[in-house]
Amino acid sequence: MFRERFSYAPFVWPFVIGLIFFLCFFVAAIVRVFKELPQSDKIKFGKSLFTKQTLVSIKEIFMECLLHRRIFQRDPLLGFMHMSIAFGWFMIIVLGHIEVKLYCPNHLNLPYFPIFFRYFVKQTDSTLGGAIFFFLMDFFLLMVLIGIGIAIYKRINSRIVGMRRTTRLKIYDWLALYSLWSIFPLRLLAESFTSSISGGSFLTRGFGLLFDSFVSNSVHVVPTWWAYSTALGVFFIAMPFSRYMHILTEPFLILLRNAGIRTVRHGQGYALTETFACSRCGICLDPCQMVLPGRMDKKATVYFISNLRYNHMETAREMAEMCMQCGRCVAACPVGIDSCRLKLSVKTDNQMGQGDTYLQYLNPASDALPAEIQPVVRQMPEKPDVVYFAGCMSHLTPAIPRAMQTLFKAAGIRYRYLDENGSVCCGRPLMLAGQEEAARQLIAKNTELIVKSGAQTLVTSCPICYRVFTEEYKLPIRVVHHTVFIRDLIAAGKLSTEPVQERVTYHDPCDLGRGSGIYEAPREILKDMAVLQRAYEEKDQALCCGGSLGSNLMPYETRRKIAADAFNRLTFRNPDVLVTACPLCKKTFQDVADRPVLDIAQYVATHLRAQKADAAPVEETPYRAAV
Repeated sequence: MFRERFSYAPFVWPFVIGLIFFLCFFVAAIVRVFKELPQSDKIKFGKSLFTKQTLVSIKEIFMECLLHRRIFQRDPLLGFMHMSIAFGWFMIIVLGHIEVKLYCPNHLNLPYFPIFFRYFVKQTDSTLGGAIFFFLMDFFLLMVLIGIGIAIYKRINSRIVGMRRTTRLKIYDWLALYSLWSIFPLRLLAESFTSSISGGSFLTRGFGLLFDSFVSNSVHVVPTWWAYSTALGVFFIAMPFSRYMHILTEPFLILLRNAGIRTVRHGQGYALTETFACSRCGICLDPCQMVLPGRMDKKATVYFISNLRYNHMETAREMAEMCMQCGRCVAACPVGIDSCRLKLSVKTDNQMGQGDTYLQYLNPASDALPAEIQPVVRQMPEKPDVVYFAGCMSHLTPAIPRAMQTLFKAAGIRYRYLDENGSVCCGRPLMLAGQEEAARQLIAKNTELIVKSGAQTLVTSCPICYRVFTEEYKLPIRVVHHTVFIRDLIAAGKLSTEPVQERVTYHDPCDLGRGSGIYEAPREILKDMAVLQRAYEEKDQALCCGGSLGSNLMPYETRRKIAADAFNRLTFRNPDVLVTACPLCKKTFQDVADRPVLDIAQYVATHLRAQKADAAPVEETPYRAAV
């Protein structure tokens, strides 16, 4: 179908120089990442190769890097925009190389030859195979052009793709962006001016005939190919310094993540890959609740990662201290970057050696905690069924532990209240403050106390404690949040509730929902008791209450604005009661609420069919449901 007209033209050099520069930069970056990976992570990665994990990674790379499945789920038009550019360009590259192999089998396939194939060949006949390739190349070129058109309009009006705002770009981002926007229109011009020689289909042939009616195509052939090559070269040179570095680092991040590797220290290994894999798409801007009340969009995760990448560490540390660690940005991120872990790693480095305030309570050489913080455990059966750990925040909302005691008694559960009279906490506040070593010592002491209790199940009312117990402790017993525990008691017939005629909205706490994946247990409890109304933003998109311990610097007024905004959005269906499953969320929402805010343990304990006569009260304030 084709015969070669040329094998070389001077205009290929901008593309070749740009490609060589980018490949050298990328190889150096990969070497740096592997060099800085801990030895254990290197072993993990090596063992994951040529296993089913590799197949899982390949599938994820195809679905997320080319088809952009997660972005489609957020907004179909935004997903189509990303997919059309990424998948369309990928298919143009693949089809170009196939054409060279099929129609120029004896040609030395230099990197530039498939890219400028339409210039280097001359059409000699119109076989069916050639017509199909002409059509496919034009089809995918059109797909990319449509995506670029949407991207350009998105910069003017981002709401068309479901985004209230877009990110502010740096100079290299703009350079790469404008060159990317130029590449495919210039390719269309170049192939259209050449279509009478090398062939074309509905798009390039059509534009070629149109142009030929009022300009001389032959005059514009070489200049447009020069422009196309220059746009490619500029893009490749700008890409390593811009957000578009994510194009090749995102697949590598997926391989590392599926090998079980996670962030340990910022700027090293996996964390370095995460900073380069961030496309700064801005999808994490809208979910960030800090952006709305205080207009703190510069504090959003996308700018935190940008500051990490460009080594603006003072700003990055301030942003890490401000973050609520709610995880909404992590849930929204189409790349799957664990920005909360990245921020903790920055805070840990910032606080190293500053744990004396906490360490003074811990004597590593001692077998016991000092008396002033030693938990007082009342005498119970030698082998209780359950050890109950209320947690620090639950002690600030005493109705929740009282409700749990009511439920334990009603269900006939033998329990030991481990921290009834005060104790050191689970260690999460120390971790959020970056004081990792102090937290590790607390964990060791708490583990000893829990194991000595003799129980086979640990129940906690605090999602923060639950997450720390499951992720950071190495407990030989079952750990369960009270939502799951109560659900199981009801299912086993050990608890029975009275149905009530009132509307209830359930709020997913950050650490229980996004952090631990517990969404259905509380809903199973409530839907059999009351009229459960869906929140507008729930489950992995649920709102943070604003009372997070993750932020050390956020002003009180900002927290209150976040809490009020979240409460208003949660109660937009006008429920009678807002139910949550976190003492911190309950306490925070109560400060801005115009209706009862109850923990799910309170709600169940209040509506038991047959409560124990000596059951403790479960309310700080009077509350009566409509029966």
